[in-house]
Amino acid sequence: MQNMNNTENDMFKQISDWIDNTLINNSMDNIVAIAFNLYDDGNNTWSLEMVGTSEFDIDDSDWACNEVSDFGTRDNPFVWNAESSWEDILQSVSTILKKYLEEGKNADRLKMLEGIGVGFVDGDIEILYA
Repeated sequence: MQNMNNTENDMFKQISDWIDNTLINNSMDNIVAIAFNLYDDGNNTWSLEMVGTSEFDIDDSDWACNEVSDFGTRDNPFVWNAESSWEDILQSVSTILKKYLEEGKNADRLKMLEGIGVGFVDGDIEILYA
């Protein structure tokens, strides 16, 4: 479990490191898209996992259910504490992931996929890249 300072630059660096470390030892074979799943764990604790899917459909968010791999992130999610609404958490994480897709170490590798999205696991998915 990673602990985070709530400044956005610190959070960007920590999420970037988590993504990079996740991708180091994981194949992208058979993966068409990535969904970043957010969870409200209660008590101002939030977590993020990254799953690879076998489908992508910009018009049908069910693509995120066609999971091929969780890259080990289900057992090792990115976890942090923040006193925020779920809407603010989604906005903050979306902003950080968009920045990662512009300047992150593995941004080009991720942008070779058909799509990338983020959302709470029981909600809508915001498409970050297609």
